Amino acid sequence: MSNISAKIIGAGFGVPEKILTNKDLEKLVDTSDEWIKSRTGMSERHIADANTATSDLATIAALRALETAKISAEELDVIIVGTVTGDMFFPSTACFVQNNIKAVKAAAFDLSAACSGFIYGLSVAKAMIAAGEAKTILVIGADCLSKLTDWTDRNTCVLFGDGAGAVILQATEEAAGILSTYIFSDASKTHLLQVPGGGSRKPFSEEVLKDKSNYIKMEGNEIFKNAVKGMERAIDSALAKAGLKYEDVSLVIPHQANIRIIESIAKRMKLPAEKVFINLDKYGNTSSASIPIAISEAYATGRLKKGDILVITAFGGGLTMGASVIRWSI
Repeated sequence: MSNISAKIIGAGFGVPEKILTNKDLEKLVDTSDEWIKSRTGMSERHIADANTATSDLATIAALRALETAKISAEELDVIIVGTVTGDMFFPSTACFVQNNIKAVKAAAFDLSAACSGFIYGLSVAKAMIAAGEAKTILVIGADCLSKLTDWTDRNTCVLFGDGAGAVILQATEEAAGILSTYIFSDASKTHLLQVPGGGSRKPFSEEVLKDKSNYIKMEGNEIFKNAVKGMERAIDSALAKAGLKYEDVSLVIPHQANIRIIESIAKRMKLPAEKVFINLDKYGNTSSASIPIAISEAYATGRLKKGDILVITAFGGGLTMGASVIRWSI
């Protein structure tokens, strides 16, 4: 069995300049700042303008991750982008990022697992490094969900923001890095969170535009219940694979989708507030970007220190779910 593991050597993120506050949303739909805060924990979110695509934000995150890692783009072997809002159906968003940062030696591809995309990307990258297929991999979570949001639907338009986060993984023989990952899906619940129109099942047409099926459709209450159960299972399984317990954890970064979901996870793990990282009040739900944005902020603000045990967990449309246990190495 290989002694090679994958450690994080750099992290960075990028978000659009435009900020949409709860007060701004009061002017768009029948809602209120108090209602949004009490039910989601969100105060504002960053929204991409018409000229900004997912690859633009992903490129910013990638360049900042390279800067913290103190390596050049030419040293990258692979670029993986977790996204459901690619610039185009093809080429992949990862290919646009590769060209933007001049990572001339890298293979590049996208991975679709909705809000779990970053953790799924980490799992793939970890396996590639352990197998000796690559030494240095850039993993990005990036989405512009505002482009898929119906701004007349008050149940969904208050939730989503745009952004990108990135980490750089490198092969190591140290007892550090990604200690375990656990990913799984429950495909019996695809109907709970989806964009039904615009793909090969229901291609773009006048009907799609009329019924707004090219926008996000979500059954919020069912998503809540399945998210809590799914992330609890993922955390328990990832910790068991790593041979660790709740009390060993230094910091948990859950998918930043809803404050009530995060509080349920923290209560289940009996974690004090200082061990749970929350930034959804500033960014909303940025899909696959939420965890790498939070990782970058936690590191930059001193919430993550070398040797800390970090647990990340997410859920997304599919339903996809996952968790990873990481010994922080920078």
